[in-house]
Amino acid sequence: MAVFAHWTAIALYLATTLVLATKLYRRREVSDSAFALLLLAFALAAHGTSLYFTLRTDGGFRLDLLAMLSLITWLVTLLLLLLARRHKLTLLILAMAPISALATLAAAHAWGDVSPSQQVSPGIAAHIVLSITAYALLTLATIQALYLYWLNLQLHNHHPSGISRYLPPLQTMESLLFGLITFGEILLTAALATGFLFLQDLFAQHLVHKTALSILAWILYGVLLWGHWQQGWRGNTAVRWTLCAFAALMLAFFGSKLALEVILQRN
Repeated sequence: MAVFAHWTAIALYLATTLVLATKLYRRREVSDSAFALLLLAFALAAHGTSLYFTLRTDGGFRLDLLAMLSLITWLVTLLLLLLARRHKLTLLILAMAPISALATLAAAHAWGDVSPSQQVSPGIAAHIVLSITAYALLTLATIQALYLYWLNLQLHNHHPSGISRYLPPLQTMESLLFGLITFGEILLTAALATGFLFLQDLFAQHLVHKTALSILAWILYGVLLWGHWQQGWRGNTAVRWTLCAFAALMLAFFGSKLALEVILQRN
């Protein structure tokens, strides 16, 4: 059942990618491709089943780098599917579907020995859920920021490409960006609060650098939101702040896991 779920999710993600890429190549209207969204919904269902078998083991829960990457891509893609009913997010889906397929494959065939966490208290579980959900929202905001930068560049050079017609209007993209960042910042605040409350002995768990980088990201996102609401920051200024904040958050989340699970273990 687990193997079937893994490969079904991968096949459906790739099928979604192929359908959208074909329509885009043939310059057909893809924003309302019900078939592609249906494929994506089935892919997410299979991916969710795959995650059930991936994260739960006889020894406890898998919280390693590849398992968390698979969970985050599932959440990001799920958010895209929900938002696609109101916004034209074809290009975002086209980018995320193959990434989700790769993450599913990587998590199901993790390298080395994975040490499951045998005991996860309710407080730690809340911290993990809040952290991953915040990361998923802010990842989606970062992808949105990159598209916003690309669209601003096209408009600035007065050479908008045909692909731009598959994107929402500029004002809608900016509103969506700051909405994602606002909700992501709220969840990140809650994740940091639960971390301080329930994590014991940060030094012994090698979590000091992760906490410091997470706080740095939280400050940068907060400054960005203050600048947007008080100073009217938008466009490329918002994009630069978003990328800097996400870089700190990515180092906090994946950098620490990569160092602890791969680099230090090999040494």
